[in-house]
Amino acid sequence: MGFLKPQLMEASQFTVTGPDHPVTASLGGEAVLSCHLSPRMSAENMEVGWLRSQDSEVVHLYHDGQDQNREQMLEYRGRTELLRDDITNGRVFLRIYDIQPSDNGQYKCFFQSSVFYKDALLELQVLILPMLMSPAGIDLGIRVVCQSSGWNSQPEAQWRDLQGKILPSASENIAQEANGLFQTKIAIVIAEESNQKVSCSVRNPRLDQERESISEKEHCWTEITRYICRPV
Repeated sequence: MGFLKPQLMEASQFTVTGPDHPVTASLGGEAVLSCHLSPRMSAENMEVGWLRSQDSEVVHLYHDGQDQNREQMLEYRGRTELLRDDITNGRVFLRIYDIQPSDNGQYKCFFQSSVFYKDALLELQVLILPMLMSPAGIDLGIRVVCQSSGWNSQPEAQWRDLQGKILPSASENIAQEANGLFQTKIAIVIAEESNQKVSCSVRNPRLDQERESISEKEHCWTEITRYICRPV
């Protein structure tokens, strides 16, 4: 297979560098992974590839001046594009479309000339937007529940009023799912006669990522595109 590292290597004439921080992308969106040579030189006649670092399976492969799709993993077929506008300066970008949870993890970017090979590791973190649950009535008022899942590290969740004041939660639970991602669920009780509007925010303190939704009216909880309302 063309992307395998040669057995004999001389002293390296270039290094390969990727981003020094995780690349983040939302589920269903796009991710762009960058890689470049140092010192700057053309990679047009080199073999350039992107592999999943754990098993070295092909995410995208380029050589002989064109993309090679025969060895590409099935789950990436039709979802990748190598951007070569700056390849003469040794810089390439891999765009991945329709991001899936399985895309989360480490990747290896490599450049191989006729006699030299170098690679670099980088990480893609897939972020999943919060999922909100509808409220359920209880004796003391309206219980509103906010649930969010798919976070790469332990998230923080809070209730706030529309002035930004933090409100106490009636309950809070954080758990790690079987796939290693975290989910959180917090609840607040609002007096039944109240017309109070509250917001739920969930953030990843490690990446400074945050999602927020606001209850639009009594007994209703809103998501980005629809209302969820149930009688109490």
